[in-house]
Amino acid sequence: MDILAIRNLTDEQLSAELDSSMRELMNVRFRLSTRQMDNSQELRKARKTIARLKTVMSERGMVGV
Repeated sequence: MDILAIRNLTDEQLSAELDSSMRELMNVRFRLSTRQMDNSQELRKARKTIARLKTVMSERGMVGV
């Protein structure tokens, strides 16, 4: 997800997207550890998306970042 799309989300959507991205990161880590994943770049993408979401949340002053 790119930063412009993230900035256009509402606060509730940001929180929901962060939860979804955290779950995706967990799933990617499990797939990587069990050698079920071919593309190791998915881990990097998931971490970058979470970082972008947290950055926008902290810019907006949302609690719980």
